[in-house]
Order: sequence, then structure tokens, then C-alpha cells
Amino acid sequence: MTAKLFKNTSYSIPTKYHIWFWVSYFIFDIIRWGSYYEDYWYSFKSNLVTFSLGMLLVYFNIYFLFPKFILKKKYKKYILFFLLTLCVFYVVRTELIYLLINKNVWPESDSLQSAYSFNHIVVVFLTGIYDVALVTTIKLTADWIYERKRVEDLQKVQLRTELDFLKAQIQPHFFFNTLNNLYALTLEKSEAAPSVVLKLSDIMQYVLYDAKEPLISLFKEINYIQSYLDLERLRYGDNVISRTDVVGNIEGTKVPPLIFLPFVENCFKHGAKNNDNLEVNISFENVLDKWLIFKVENTFNQLNDSDLKHGIGNQNVNRRLELLFPNNFDFKTTIEENNYCIQLKIPIYEN
Repeated sequence: MTAKLFKNTSYSIPTKYHIWFWVSYFIFDIIRWGSYYEDYWYSFKSNLVTFSLGMLLVYFNIYFLFPKFILKKKYKKYILFFLLTLCVFYVVRTELIYLLINKNVWPESDSLQSAYSFNHIVVVFLTGIYDVALVTTIKLTADWIYERKRVEDLQKVQLRTELDFLKAQIQPHFFFNTLNNLYALTLEKSEAAPSVVLKLSDIMQYVLYDAKEPLISLFKEINYIQSYLDLERLRYGDNVISRTDVVGNIEGTKVPPLIFLPFVENCFKHGAKNNDNLEVNISFENVLDKWLIFKVENTFNQLNDSDLKHGIGNQNVNRRLELLFPNNFDFKTTIEENNYCIQLKIPIYEN
């Protein structure tokens, strides 16, 4: 796991954080040992030596030994070279303190023990291991946070790409149906054709601009659906009766764009076949400012029952729902006599 983390991340902690860490650690050690020795000047001088060597040991371990041995799973070689590095660290540290700071290289010891004694070696080794372990833990933690964020960002990009693809499927699908309707009206030289062009223009503006946003006002979505219903009423005339109800306060409520339209489209695509009296009832209900319940019900001819399972609309929206509200939505369909009913329950987004 550690090797994988180091291998997959290219994260580099900014230099300023290295400086802040070491300066803070250095000041802390000066105060700690200065208080112990009751000599802050001596503590400052000795820490200049030990800290400089400790930093070299830490960075040599993180940026050389780890990549060269741990990432390649050469654990025995890593231990061997790390121990050799500690030996060099011990010798250089001891000699520099003896030459530059104090002839007594271990003043904190209560007993008279010289350099290169077993106890002194153990203490210095443990000091080096402590510094390496502390900084390596910080490095691993920073890499883990970075890697987790990178994966989450990648998942968001993939999710957005798939959502955009699914949404892009809806738009041509919708315009194809509407242009077919317009074509039928022009063949009949209907006076309603100019109105259809204007409505279609409004809807195109909505799709090209508003629908690019991840969330839009529910009011806009309802107006969009109403424009679509107007287009269908122009096509079918008195053969269509539609009604839209809003229950509760939906002011400030936002929803993903183009999430409801495919269900309304299917009311006409499947319900209008061999049906001279199509009724479409749509409702939006705010439940305790937590859930939005969308219902659409249409009459249909039982002879066309097999058609209800076809078309990209429902499949497309189902996939979008799974991506947008994973395990947090409810979608069901029912057929009662000559009525096909859809109910969708999604969480409410507020401003």
C-alpha cells in the first residue's frame, strides 16, 4: 500500500511548508533542550548540528532510499542501507559535536559514558529513526490526501463527462421529435406552424444555455415542459388535454436540467398512438423541503403496451439518476387500466 501510494502520486509538498515545519521543530527543540540544560545558547549551537544532519537523513530516506528500495520491494536492502546510513549519521554527528560544540558529546546522560558506547549509539540511532518516522508519516499522509483528492476529482470529471454525454443524447432526441411535429404541420399548411417555430426557438435557447448548468431553477424546468406541452397541443389539437399542478413551495428549488422532459415526451410518443383522447397529468410536490416528487400520468391504448418499454428516454434518465443521486432516489412505474403512471422522488436542492 505504501509503495503504491508513493508510486502513483506526483505530489510535491511546497517548499514553504518544509521551511515552516523545520523552523518550528528547530525552535521547539531549542526551547526543550535549553530548558533541560538551562543553557539556551548551547542548545542553539548543538541543534544547528543535529538538525542539519537530521534533515539530511530524513530527505535521503524519503527521496532516495524509499524510491530505490521500498518501491521496488527490496525490503532487505532497504533495511541494510538504512542501518548503514544511521551509522554514518551517528559518526558524523558525534564527531561534529565533539569538534565544534562540546567535548562531552552526551551531556544529558546522568552517568559518565563516552561516545561510541552502546547506550549512546542506541540513543542517537533512536533519535534518527524518530525524525525519519515522523517526517515520513507526514509525507505519506500528505500523499494519501493528495491521491484521494486526485481520484475524487477524476471521478467527478468522468461523472460530468458521462452526464454531459447523456444530456447531449436527450437534446437531439427532443429536437428530432419536435422537427417531425413541425414538418407534419407544414405539410398540412397549418397556421400553427409559426407558433411552433417560436416555441422551438425558446426551447433551443433553454437547451443551449440554461441546460449547460448542473442545476437550474425548477420554475425554468416547468416552463420548459409547458412550452413542450404547448407544441404538442398545437400538433394534436383537441385530442390532448394536459394539466400541470405544483404542490408546496418550490421557490429556490433547483433540479438537474432535462431530467423530467423524457417522461413527458413518452406520454405523447406512446400514449398518443391510436388514442384520440390523450390526457396528460403532471404534478410537482415539495415534501417537507427535503424531497421533490414528480408524477406524470397519461392515458394510452392497451394495444400499444409493448411500446412502453422502448425508446432512449427512460433508459437515459435512469442512468442520469443513478449518477446524480446514487442510492438516493425512488423511481417507479405503474399501469392502472388505461393509465400509465410514473413517480420520481429526488432530493431537493435549495439556494
